Amino acid sequence: MRRASILTYSSALSRALLSPTKQHNSLFQATSAYVAGSSRRCFSTFRFPRGYSGATRFSLSLGGLAAATVAVGCSSLLVEDEAYAKAHVKADLVPKDVVLYQYEACPFCNKVKAFLDYYDVPYKVVEVNPFSKKEIKWSEYKKVPILTVDGEPLVDSSAIIDQMGNKIISSKASLVVSNGDEENKWRRWVDDHLVHMLSPNIYRNTSEALESFDYIANNGNFSTYEKYSVKYAGAAAMYFVSKKLKKKYNITDERAALYDAAETWVDALDGRDFLGGSKPNLADLAVFGVLRPIRQLKSGKDMVEHTRIGEWYSRMESAVGESSRIKA
Repeated sequence: MRRASILTYSSALSRALLSPTKQHNSLFQATSAYVAGSSRRCFSTFRFPRGYSGATRFSLSLGGLAAATVAVGCSSLLVEDEAYAKAHVKADLVPKDVVLYQYEACPFCNKVKAFLDYYDVPYKVVEVNPFSKKEIKWSEYKKVPILTVDGEPLVDSSAIIDQMGNKIISSKASLVVSNGDEENKWRRWVDDHLVHMLSPNIYRNTSEALESFDYIANNGNFSTYEKYSVKYAGAAAMYFVSKKLKKKYNITDERAALYDAAETWVDALDGRDFLGGSKPNLADLAVFGVLRPIRQLKSGKDMVEHTRIGEWYSRMESAVGESSRIKA
């Protein structure tokens, strides 16, 4: 992103320098005015001593222009960094003990992680064994994600995010930018439509099913024996399950359906960096979260290659930043 901004500014500067002298003067005055404090006063009040040639004066002017250009460029990068950076939560609002019970590849668990990572809320992870589920035997709710916040269990990914938002956000000013009805509409779209595009795509043939379960087996909580069972038996089972899901959701071409969903999301952005405008909102985080587990699989790579979603996804990676996960 920084490189793109610098190239854009350099291109504009080059065009200006090749324009007539009057525009040179206007550009110099404008960029000089952008420099704050004493530098601005220096540029605007400086007078060349006698004996300086026109060429020398022009060179010195370009020197001033270059200095101003650096200032403008730095300011642009600061604005950009602020837009594509984690949100800040008041220290006294951050829970002391947050534990996520999850499956590593679960899209709903990744929705919750995207929220926690963006708000930089430290959290521990307990990987649940999907066979025994012994890690959540204490809970009446037997699905993941489960998030315990200072001992209080929260369930269901969208409800978890809503409740966490209420806990850690003290004012509307510090909340992810909310578009009200639009934001809620697209959050529902994620749960009711987008997630249903994933399984038919990541298990659409035997090779992709094995690729997906190789990731699941290596990142899940399994014994050595279970890893082999999960990879091969699981891949075979989900291959057939994905065919049923295609029929259930009236999907004829799974890749086309995934691409269409990605394009639908980009159209919803309507030229904005994020659905939230200059910063992500909860819908941005939801879409990013459910797509993150497939990004490095063949289905995710194909999606980025064949749709316009890649630039938005890259902006989200920058905004969400590094994981806030800590060792349990």
